[in-house]
Amino acid sequence: QLDQIIIHQQVDLLEAILGTETSSKYEIKNPLGQRVYFAVEENGCFDRKLCSPLRAFTISIADNAGREVIRVIRPLRCTSCCFPCFLQQV
Repeated sequence: QLDQIIIHQQVDLLEAILGTETSSKYEIKNPLGQRVYFAVEENGCFDRKLCSPLRAFTISIADNAGREVIRVIRPLRCTSCCFPCFLQQV
């Protein structure tokens, strides 16, 4: 039973030095600090630079054996006041 998780983003050394943003990787841990899942965000450099918080992405969440257990997909959607029907969705 897992009733609480801790999500820790792994920072790439190149990203920290150059200030560029790369695809994000996350460790998902239980309250004891043991890794139970690992997540990788897949998206393009163009999306990260231009659309940062509104970007389209796919996040694959895998267990410690490397088996994908969840895939989260968020397509690029417009959130302007002119198009309120195109709000973000996952």
